[in-house]
Amino acid sequence: MWLNQFLFFAAILFCIGVYGVLTRKNGVLVLMSIELILNAVNINLVAFGAYNQDIGGQVFALFIIAVAAAEVGVGLAIVLLIYRNRRSIDVAEADLLQG
Repeated sequence: MWLNQFLFFAAILFCIGVYGVLTRKNGVLVLMSIELILNAVNINLVAFGAYNQDIGGQVFALFIIAVAAAEVGVGLAIVLLIYRNRRSIDVAEADLLQG
């Protein structure tokens, strides 16, 4: 496969992720959209690394996977706290938690 096919696929994933972040009100769906964005970045890194015959892209992709796992853990904890306090995971109500 060619490099531009991977880049096109990653661009589509990135656009879907940005659309999900901007339009969703559910906290879990926003987190899933952020994961789509990070996966698009991983595809780009691995594709460019394979194109340049360099392992650096795969190493950076592993770091991004680790950061994404930490982000999901912290994000789900925040969503659970919002649900406990408000009985809803609507991110529009999250600004009401300001003290």
